[in-house]
Amino acid sequence: MTVITEDGVRLWASRSGAPDSGDPLILCHGGPGLWDMFGDVAAMLGDLTTVIRWDQRGCGRSDRCDGPWTTDRFVADLDAVRRHFGLDRMALLGHSWGAQLALSYALAHPARVSTLIYVSGNGIGPVSDWHAAYKENLASRLGGQERPGDERERVILQWSADFADPACALERARRMADPWFAINYACNSALNTEIKNTWGTPGLRAACRALDLPVLIVDGAEDIRPRSAVDSLAQALPRVRRVVLPRAGHVPWVESPAAFREAVTGALAHRP
Repeated sequence: MTVITEDGVRLWASRSGAPDSGDPLILCHGGPGLWDMFGDVAAMLGDLTTVIRWDQRGCGRSDRCDGPWTTDRFVADLDAVRRHFGLDRMALLGHSWGAQLALSYALAHPARVSTLIYVSGNGIGPVSDWHAAYKENLASRLGGQERPGDERERVILQWSADFADPACALERARRMADPWFAINYACNSALNTEIKNTWGTPGLRAACRALDLPVLIVDGAEDIRPRSAVDSLAQALPRVRRVVLPRAGHVPWVESPAAFREAVTGALAHRP
């Protein structure tokens, strides 16, 4: 399906799963600058509800465009997806950068969100609280492996560090990269710069303290991004449950699918 935003950008979207079973679940992929890799999640949850996937502007199967690359613009694009499918309310599940996007949407439009599932995000504190440790953990997990010259292979090697089990890491990272689309580095750079400049403010913490909707935080215990960074968000939210999955990294539904489904199922079952 194609969603057209109010500024004319065409966004790729897909709907699957069980109709007429409560508020649909919209998935927000990570990046910034990547594309939807939620095929496994859609299949895992499709018997519970309608699942909607989409590629963010300028990324993956959506139109290549010149931005703008701002959180506000991406929140508006997510709302365009909601309107396209005729939804009054929806559940949101975001992963990594997509978790931050889903949180930003919920803060901007809380009445349109029934529950928020925040997977492998980095909390609401300053980026400086966790980024240096992330880089150290990345280097340690890669163990000095030589970076390939080919971009796709170089990215696959980096993604392999997102998995806790080294025996399966490269295979799982290759699966994430199929299909492969060009990474939108302009989008990545602009949004990461915005996050560095705007995250970690007293205003953001106050907004999260006032967010009156149920939130599930899901972490992989062996994510190379320090999970202590997420404490800032968990401590601010008034209605939050946190599940930490052992032996899982940054992509917990791949390494701990049964426990991930159980956690998400519980969150969806308790939607008001």
